[in-house]
Amino acid sequence: MQLVERLKVIGADPEDDEDLRARKALLVLISVLILPVAGLWATLYLSFASPVGWAPVAYFGVLAGAIVVFSRTRNFLWLLRVGQISILFAPTLSMIPLGGFLGAGGVGLWAILAPLGSLVFERVESAVRWYVAFAVVFLGSGIAGELVGPVSPQVPRWFTTTMLGLNITVGGAIVFTLLAVFATERRAALDALRIEQAKAEELLLNILPKSIAERLKAQTRPIADHFGSASILFADVVDFTPWSEQLQPEEVVGHLDLLFSHFDGLAEEYGLEKIKTIGDAYMVAAGVPTPRPDHARALALVGLDMLAAMREHEELAALELELRIGINSGPVVAGVIGRKRFLYDLWGDAVNTASRMESHGAPGRIQITRATYELLADEFVCEPRGTIVVKGKGEIEVWYLVGPAMVNAISGSNH
Repeated sequence: MQLVERLKVIGADPEDDEDLRARKALLVLISVLILPVAGLWATLYLSFASPVGWAPVAYFGVLAGAIVVFSRTRNFLWLLRVGQISILFAPTLSMIPLGGFLGAGGVGLWAILAPLGSLVFERVESAVRWYVAFAVVFLGSGIAGELVGPVSPQVPRWFTTTMLGLNITVGGAIVFTLLAVFATERRAALDALRIEQAKAEELLLNILPKSIAERLKAQTRPIADHFGSASILFADVVDFTPWSEQLQPEEVVGHLDLLFSHFDGLAEEYGLEKIKTIGDAYMVAAGVPTPRPDHARALALVGLDMLAAMREHEELAALELELRIGINSGPVVAGVIGRKRFLYDLWGDAVNTASRMESHGAPGRIQITRATYELLADEFVCEPRGTIVVKGKGEIEVWYLVGPAMVNAISGSNH
């Protein structure tokens, strides 16, 4: 284990990313593991006085020298190329004096590590070129060995058979290791891709409604829909600007995050669609992007819960702030705008009027238009305010939303 850890340090560069560091460590490990195999290969053939034994000696020297140079230069591609070229030619050319494919005991099979190394450490296109080179050199050397015949002195048949078994077994083990690493890295890359896709999906769903996000992924044309009946709520913090000027920036952001996060929870609870926040204002809608007949009722309930939270929620009540809320109902156009930062937004006179209901309202009250009042009158108590002058709209009849009619009736009977 300590040896493996030491090998990982060879050629390491502090500026390497995690992927390059892992590839360097694996290449060095495989190169070092091949060195004793080359030494054994050389020893066995030289013991039979075969000149072929000098081929693995040369290979051993080249590879060991390349590792030493790599430890200084840290050039990953250079070590890979030296290893590929040497493993491609050393065993295959040895087949010629040994008498071809069988006479060489399958030693030329080691050259398959050249294209496999490219497959693991580089791109498939590069691996294909290396495989073509392997096929040409392997077949050419094997055929040349068959034609030239074994060069004297010949090694015994039992030795050739034994070497065939060892070359297939040991070489196969290293090939298997390379492929296992390749498969593991590919699986890890796919897992990482799935995680990133899940994060992107979650981020997209935090920006857009789920149904809109699905449509956006499935089509390229702009998303724009018309809804004949929907309700829009605007909530604004009263006198927020002078209040925030007394606080540190992180405190301002923290308080708004606390407030709007609570509103997000209410919107999710009632199945509403948060549209956006504008400074200290919060915009939420019902009936988009999925139509629902109770859109006004849902916004009325969430608006009442917002006001209640400002009085009863411990952390929000401690801020001593008030909300001004406005609601309007009517037809709207909804769609996605932008390319880099998507935004699902609403447009139309109903939206503008809802905004005016908030800005012309009163602290701690929910102001609604006639369109919304007519949808709520049977279930909620609404207090007439009369008419107000709204810029660009003239005089508008408005009401204050007090609460659910049943709750109000029960409360009145107890007095």
